[in-house]
Amino acid sequence: MKDYINEYSRWLACTAEDEKTNSELRSIGNDAKEIEERFYTELEFGTAGLRGIIGAGTNRMNIYVVRRASAGLAKYLLNFKSAKTKGVAVAYDSRHYSKEFAEETACTLAAYGIKCYLYSTLHSVPQLSFTIREKNCMAGVVITASHNPPEYNGYKVYWHHGGQVAPKQADEILSCIRASDYFDTETVSLSYAVNSGLVEMIGEDVDEVYYKKTMSLMLRPELVKEHGGDIAVVYTPLHGSGFVPVTNVLHRIGIKRLYTVPEQEQPNGSFPTVKAPNPEDPDAFTLASKLADEVGADLILATDPDSDRLGIDVRMDNGSFRTLTGNQIGCILIKYLLSTMKELGTLPSNGLVVKSLVSTSLADAICRSYGVTMRHVLTGFRFIAEQIDLAEATGEFKFIFGFEESYGFLAGGYSHDKDAICAAMLAAEAAVYYSTEGKTLYDVLNDIYAEYGFYIETTKSYTLSGKAGMEAIADTMEQLRKHPLPTVADEAVLSYEDIWEGTKLYISSGETEKLNFPSSNVLRYNLFGDAWVIVRPSGTEPKLKLYVGAKADTKEKAAERVKKLTSASDDVLSRYLYK
Repeated sequence: MKDYINEYSRWLACTAEDEKTNSELRSIGNDAKEIEERFYTELEFGTAGLRGIIGAGTNRMNIYVVRRASAGLAKYLLNFKSAKTKGVAVAYDSRHYSKEFAEETACTLAAYGIKCYLYSTLHSVPQLSFTIREKNCMAGVVITASHNPPEYNGYKVYWHHGGQVAPKQADEILSCIRASDYFDTETVSLSYAVNSGLVEMIGEDVDEVYYKKTMSLMLRPELVKEHGGDIAVVYTPLHGSGFVPVTNVLHRIGIKRLYTVPEQEQPNGSFPTVKAPNPEDPDAFTLASKLADEVGADLILATDPDSDRLGIDVRMDNGSFRTLTGNQIGCILIKYLLSTMKELGTLPSNGLVVKSLVSTSLADAICRSYGVTMRHVLTGFRFIAEQIDLAEATGEFKFIFGFEESYGFLAGGYSHDKDAICAAMLAAEAAVYYSTEGKTLYDVLNDIYAEYGFYIETTKSYTLSGKAGMEAIADTMEQLRKHPLPTVADEAVLSYEDIWEGTKLYISSGETEKLNFPSSNVLRYNLFGDAWVIVRPSGTEPKLKLYVGAKADTKEKAAERVKKLTSASDDVLSRYLYK
């Protein structure tokens, strides 16, 4: 947005009757840099929807941005004949203003005559995804910023298949949003929308169907019923939306010794007991570990605010806890599902597992050993959802499991987004089963390494700020394309993939081939012996991510290899980012 001063002045004038917003805007009147940060651009609307810091301005999350997004979504939906009657499901998590933003969404959609199913209490992303499919909705919206810091919130849009909208759809919705104004959108009151039948409040009736279908994915339900009291499990929702659904499902399947962290049970958008509500962070398990020691638990489960990501801590032989990576959790669950299906005679001959491009190659090795097809997709669970739909439509494959290294897992396909509730259930089932063999999940992980080799992965994030940060990241990606790396840590690059261009270059021969991925700003360097380096910027914030993975015949060698590859890659990225 070029003329941000004029846009700031317009917001001042248009919010004159909104004292809270107007007061916030007046308070920055003498801060030119802050005005620029809030108004130099609009929040990006991509396939993950909107996400930004809460506050007044076009580059912030507020009711005017939410109304405009909802008006744009409404205009897009009206291109489809059945959109008004099929409607939109709307959910929200525990973040600040999530409930208000969800209600604004429903009321704006209702003003355009579009039926809305609005959850009466906070609910998780997987439940929203499930509801879209269960209610045969045209679309869905969930108000969340996942595991971002407390000052963030967001607006995610889903399509009728229960997955997030595709890139082309996102662009089309964005065009409709840009054709709408922040202060000239139609809306109605919530009471009017409910009384007129345009908004239907939903809750426990849909939850019950979700619980039953989720539990139907268990492979050894009777064993868990019989031995569910043999292990103690500690669970923390990290102040998010997972407390009710996760504890409900775990109690129902037979986990009798289930303990929740009392300080983190209740929803709280400030997330007061953690630095960040992120189950990837070992620090998020501090209170849970203390409780686990008190009750003698070997397994700790944690979900993020919108309960689409699951983190796991397992007790090691020395008595301390270890936080598993998303790759390790995914491989443990894949191994459990495939080995159990094979034992029970239910492993489909056309079984399919799907993972993101940046996730571990260990999963590929496990699938190969069971004759199961592994398919790679771009980062973003919507791409896994597309593969589920494709498998269902063609009948060529039977979807079993999908995962991302960023702690997203899904079995079965009742939901079409990552589902920490279902994943928590399967992790608990696996823990109970292996306990009957005298093993913990940590033992199982070591067994997997012994069978398939040691695979280690790491990620590094480069978080910058504002406009300057976005520009530095864009320049870094441009430089990497202009100067592809021939080696990384003195290891030769075998092939170089530019997902944006859709090409793969074999370094030694100079031959190229077409990649079967949608265009995306991702670069991948493939090295010998199952090692790789990937660089990918965030589409919604000034962040660049580096992914490194490598295999070796011992844990020490794999760790050393990853360390060298990461250090060399970091040197290159830092030189471009911070010049």
